[in-house]
Formats: sequence, structure tokens, C-alpha cells
Amino acid sequence: MTISFAGQVAIVTGAGNGLGRSHALELARRGAKVVVNDLGGARDGSGASSAASQEVVRLIEEMGGEAISHGANVANFDEVQDMVTQTMSKWGRVDILINNAGILRDKSFTKMSLEDFKLVMDVHVMGTVNCTKAVWDIMREQNYGRIVMTTSSSGMYGNFGQSNYGAAKMAVLGLMNTLVLEGAKNNIHVNALAPTAGTRMTEDLMPEEIVKAFAPEAVTAGMLTLCDEKAPNRFILCAGAGGYSSASIFETQGCFIPQASQNPETVREHWDELIAQDKQASLASGAKQGEKFVMKAMAFMKSQQH
Repeated sequence: MTISFAGQVAIVTGAGNGLGRSHALELARRGAKVVVNDLGGARDGSGASSAASQEVVRLIEEMGGEAISHGANVANFDEVQDMVTQTMSKWGRVDILINNAGILRDKSFTKMSLEDFKLVMDVHVMGTVNCTKAVWDIMREQNYGRIVMTTSSSGMYGNFGQSNYGAAKMAVLGLMNTLVLEGAKNNIHVNALAPTAGTRMTEDLMPEEIVKAFAPEAVTAGMLTLCDEKAPNRFILCAGAGGYSSASIFETQGCFIPQASQNPETVREHWDELIAQDKQASLASGAKQGEKFVMKAMAFMKSQQH
């Protein structure tokens, strides 16, 4: 069945270049009205220009679609609010938010300034928070919303020289996990995309023929499955160069140590049981971990009574 976004309104941040541009064009091609957001800065976040986002709007209009551009800096809530207000006054709804805007300030932790750490956190984390906050109540009131976070293997697994970027990319997964629970009753689905693409951010790092294989279109094909009506919820989709996979956080079943024996030596003695993966599971919420441990304690107490 063809995935269509006819009659829907989508906001794509960082949509002037690379992945965001690809996302915006394909959403428009499939019928969405698109807000092309881009501050128009360099990879490190410096400078600003509206030329890139206006070019994307022109391309969308040429294919018969509708689009507007907005130069909001996602790290500034007032600018983000203005973008959403303009969107609502033009089209009256927001169905999709693609949190794609990002910058890089790569350096090893020992050489990184706190200013560079905070700046990356501001754009990736607070930028995602600001945009999501600005559309959240709109989506709740219309009982429909699809939000995509952009995470990264650098956050999930680490990457040398990217402590700031990695921390930010894990943070948006923490945000997703809670918003999934809070948005469920209003049909708001929140998912995450972990892209590997040859974009402006990575073009210097790979040979040209590899960059071509990592075209943004491969990532966009995956992204579109995270924001349509039948989208999953709380799903981390990894995509790049034609490869697609899912990532999850699992927790082992673990062990139980009675109170009288709770010391580091005993924990170490139970290590093999603690790390055994045969009964590991993905937990639906943080409370589920507490429930699991309480059940273990109750089962132990019951066993002592016999």
C-alpha cells in the first residue's frame, strides 16, 4: 500500500541541506504541505542564510506542492513558536514533526571546550525539546501526531571525538521514551531515526564512491515509515546505504540477593547470573524495572515461608 501524506502538514527542521532536504522533498512528493526550517548555518552552527531553505521551497512548488520556509534557530523557543504560529495560521494543523536539525563540534573530550559541549546539547537536545513542545498541545488537541527524533550510533554506542554529540543523541531517546507514554492516549507516536548518510556533515570523512552509496534517499525511505498513519511507536530505526535495522535497549532478568548478603562481594559472585542474556527483555517503562525487582523480593520472601 502506498504511503501517502495527502492533506497533512509536516515541519522538517534543518531542511535546507542533506537529510532534512531529502525528507522535506519526499514528504512533499507524497502530498504533505511542508514547513522547510533551516537556520542556514555552517556545519558547526555558525552563520545564517535563508537561501538553502528557499531553494527547497521552490523545488516543492515546482512539483505542484505547497511549502513555506522559516529560519528559526531551533535552540531559541520564541523563534520556534513563531514558526509554529505561522504554520497554524496558514494551514491550521501540524501532523508531523521531523527533528533533524543538528551541528557538529567534534574534538576529543580533553580538548573540547565546555562552550562547544553546551552548544551541541542546545541545538540537538533543546532544539528537539523546543520544537516538540511547540507542537505537542496542537497534536494532543487534534488527537493525531507523528514525531521523529534523530538519534545516532554515536550516542547508542559511542564515537571517538563526539562526547557532546553522543550525549545529545542519547538524550533524545530518553525524551522519546517518556513522550511515547504521555502521548499514547492522544494518538501521538514518537520514533527515532539513526541515520548513516553521506551528508555535508560526513562528506569529508569518506571516499566519494562511498558517499554516493550513502545517499540521503536511503535514510528518507526509512524515515517515512516512522511518520505515517501506520507508523510504529517507540521504534529506533537505523538506516544507511541500503541497510535497515532496529536498535533496542534490553535488560537481563538479573538475580536476587537477600538483604543480609547485599555487599559488593556477593554481587560479584552472582555476576554470571546478573549478566545472563537468555531471559532479557525490553522494558515498556522505567516502572517495569522496579516491578521486576519487587517481584523477585516477594518470591524470595515466599520461598522463606515454606
